[in-house]
Amino acid sequence: VRLVESGGGLVQPGGSLRLSCVASGNTVIVNVMGWYRQAPGKQRELVASMTTGAGRTYYSDSVKGRFTISRDNAKNTLYLEMKDLKSEDTAAYYCSAEWGTPPVVDFGQGTQVTVSS
Repeated sequence: VRLVESGGGLVQPGGSLRLSCVASGNTVIVNVMGWYRQAPGKQRELVASMTTGAGRTYYSDSVKGRFTISRDNAKNTLYLEMKDLKSEDTAAYYCSAEWGTPPVVDFGQGTQVTVSS
């Protein structure tokens, strides 16, 4: 599964951004799509995910209430709406697609989000 992210950039604290991820390839086998982030010197962490079937969502405590994950199946596109951004949200954000048993996770190339005044 090939994933291409876009939408990152520089935003002031309290601002908003929307990330997009276009999926291509054998997308019918994907079970879960999500967004990870990795800040310098830190491990990559899952911030939000959505099952491709029922659309069940997960959010990490650090983004719950501020970030919203959604999808447009017709466009094979996953979104991450981010509001009330904080400096600690600064990171490279990666789209993910989980498939197979045992699960395999594919990542995109990432898009940088920088929250700074």
